[in-house]
Amino acid sequence: MTGYVLSADADLDLDEIWEYIAADSIDAADRWIRKLFDAFEALGRIPGMGHKREDLTAYPVLFWPVGSYLVIYRAEHLPIEIVAVTQGSRDIPAFLRRRTS
Repeated sequence: MTGYVLSADADLDLDEIWEYIAADSIDAADRWIRKLFDAFEALGRIPGMGHKREDLTAYPVLFWPVGSYLVIYRAEHLPIEIVAVTQGSRDIPAFLRRRTS
């Protein structure tokens, strides 16, 4: 049994990330998705890694960087829930407002 679940939104995020990178290199896209899944597995084994960012959102999530991406997840219950995966350079408060509204 895995220590994490993907939200429907996070699953779509991964599809979009793969498609974006695969436009240049399918091998690179596969490597990045593997890195992200490795991070999900690590977070599932050790829930609570990462940081709260109350300056970005009051939503009860933690942030974990993977390269230029941010894994946004909830760890209140097990398995943890991967809420979103996005570029760290995005406007994170606006991104999360759209997700939670």
